[in-house]
Amino acid sequence: MWNKRFETSILFNNMSYTIKDIADAAEKLEKQFQELEDKKTILRSPVFRELFSKIKTAEPANRARFGAEVNKLKNEIESWLSALESNMDERAPIDVTAPFPTNSDPSTRFSVLQPQKGSIHPLMKELEAVIRIFGRMGFAAIESREIDDDYHMFGALNFPEGHPARDDYDTFMTTQKDKKGKQFIAPAHTSTMQNRVLRQFASNLDNDEPIAVVIPGRVFRNEDLDARHEHTFYQLEGVYVGKNVTAGNLIATLKVFLQEYYQQELEVKTQPFYFPFTEPSFEFALSCPFCKKQGCNVCSQTGWIELLGCGMIHPNVLKEAGIDPTIYTGFAWGGGIDRLVMMKYDIEDIRHFESGKLEFLRQFS
Repeated sequence: MWNKRFETSILFNNMSYTIKDIADAAEKLEKQFQELEDKKTILRSPVFRELFSKIKTAEPANRARFGAEVNKLKNEIESWLSALESNMDERAPIDVTAPFPTNSDPSTRFSVLQPQKGSIHPLMKELEAVIRIFGRMGFAAIESREIDDDYHMFGALNFPEGHPARDDYDTFMTTQKDKKGKQFIAPAHTSTMQNRVLRQFASNLDNDEPIAVVIPGRVFRNEDLDARHEHTFYQLEGVYVGKNVTAGNLIATLKVFLQEYYQQELEVKTQPFYFPFTEPSFEFALSCPFCKKQGCNVCSQTGWIELLGCGMIHPNVLKEAGIDPTIYTGFAWGGGIDRLVMMKYDIEDIRHFESGKLEFLRQFS
């Protein structure tokens, strides 16, 4: 900042010009100098340009003296600019967005939440545990997106235009559109990443290695909120493609993961379902880890908990990713991380995760 007291005291008192045009110009420049916010722009004043142009038209006998006084005026103003810079306000800059003065003593700062008492959110903590288990099983992890396009949400997953299954997804869409005029989408499932990971890891198949990827991400659905439903939650997609892959491999993979996650022996079962991107498709259920199939409130007295959807990747989905379904087969699944964590810790309401309630979060610190 300019020091205002110094600024207003600067006058052209030391100037003495014998040529009237230059004396008049000095008076105009003095007035401009006092009014300008950015003092450096004074050197680009039209007054200066006019003076320099007059040097060429001055009488030959007076031209040298006229030019010398113009330069004297210019040098004088440049010296004031240098003086102003050396007298600028030396106060340290402030960060107006900081919740406290950044230069203050830390012990005097106001704090609602002390960082040393913070903790990882339970969903993130459990998601890391899930990814570590799949990592030991040979799966890579690729994060999903939170904004995607119509092609990856529907087209790449065997949802043709006008297909009634598109209506099953209460999808949030943006007003912004892609190059094809389709609205961008807040993904309703992490399956939007299937086509991308199949293409990204297709070289594995050329080396006689499988494509094995899990895809964690946040998804969004236009849900009626209650203890079991949220509009925003986390999901984990799994994709495995190779030669001679069967539904038995799918069931075994999920069972091994769930037993490792819940640290107990579990029974699993499947029942037929429909998804456009898998064929055959299943709903996957496990024996209730709380009541050992005796029946409780968590499993609605059935002894079983429906956990996720899964199935063998549809040949059309493999073709769309450039993979020959006559040579390779694969399976995929998608399930909510929130539900896994709720079951593990007997959490009664999914809305706790997004509530920001400290009494809830401190139980996991």
